[in-house]
Amino acid sequence: MFACKKIMEEIVGEAIRKGEIAGANVLLTRHGRELCGFSLGYADREAGIPMERDTIFRMFSMTKPITAAAVLILAERGKLDLWDNLSRYIPAFAHMQVMGADGSLKEAEREIRIMDLLTMTSGIPYGDMDCEPARRMGALMAELEEEKKMGRPADTLEYCRRMAEVPLCFEPGQQWRYGFSADILGGVVETASGTRYGKFLEKEIFAPLGMRDTGFTVPREKRNRFAVNYEWKEESGRLEPFLGSTLGLDDYEEGLRFESGGAGLVSTIEDYSRFAHMLLQGGSLNGTRILGRRTVEFMRSNHLSPAQRASCDWDSMKGHGYGCLVRVLENPGEWGSNADRGEFGWDGWTGNYITMSPTEDMALLYFIQRCGAGTTAEARKLRMTAYAAME
Repeated sequence: MFACKKIMEEIVGEAIRKGEIAGANVLLTRHGRELCGFSLGYADREAGIPMERDTIFRMFSMTKPITAAAVLILAERGKLDLWDNLSRYIPAFAHMQVMGADGSLKEAEREIRIMDLLTMTSGIPYGDMDCEPARRMGALMAELEEEKKMGRPADTLEYCRRMAEVPLCFEPGQQWRYGFSADILGGVVETASGTRYGKFLEKEIFAPLGMRDTGFTVPREKRNRFAVNYEWKEESGRLEPFLGSTLGLDDYEEGLRFESGGAGLVSTIEDYSRFAHMLLQGGSLNGTRILGRRTVEFMRSNHLSPAQRASCDWDSMKGHGYGCLVRVLENPGEWGSNADRGEFGWDGWTGNYITMSPTEDMALLYFIQRCGAGTTAEARKLRMTAYAAME
């Protein structure tokens, strides 16, 4: 295991020396126990603040598995049915329009279902994709951001209702397309539970699991632990602090109204590992049950049909299917990995990464802060090294 840690430190250290990342946290666990963990580089390079085990990171899309767990909690309690129409919870999504490649509009053949949202087959896009509905979604996000700057911030359900104004990219259930589905699910949880989304997560997941630094805001007393977000600047050929706003996420200050179920959470590597261990232990941690064992198995199983999987064509998804807001490894050879079938996890826009192996009862977490990173070469290398250490 010492050799494993040494190799991992070399992988991450090289990325820091090259200036590709400012710093990183790495944690490898098995059977709920730490095998390897370390912090390298800086949480704030300019201020000289080193990376620490309790550094707080923006999770971005690693928010999504937690949102899936929240929806499944409500499904277990009979508060919603995964086959329910979305319009039952957010009426604005009734009678959605689908836009064809020629720009023509027609009413969708069926309504969006909760299951479509969990599997990213709803037809709801992000704003950075190459189709007219995505361009309209991007314009809507810019409009909402301007309204926020003018002192009229929208809350979670208002974001959802406004997104319903944008046509779908395709008929619900027809394809896989990454988009705002998880954010819409945050609104569904609010409606089905009668509780603000952040409060629901705190009560049902974070507090029971002891995730003390996880939420949609960073309180003032924790700001000194909040990692700077970096972006690569071609002009200077180096990483520089990112000062912009993405998906309406910028200051993470208390009083935030839009709680993004797809990207809004912050957390530490320690906190997120508790969520991972809960999933690996069949839905419970230290005697506290969050989800049923069969529900966790459902969450981490592929739910894409062959036709839907054909459109799940990212390089980082080679060999994978998709469960409830998590990737699921089905063909290790296609992915070029020594991992095992059934491994699941996700990553975030800033390069935060998690993978979990039910077979090995192993979790690997790699946290960085670099815009647009997703699944990095370092994450793949760390994953290969982690599996090599399994005996």
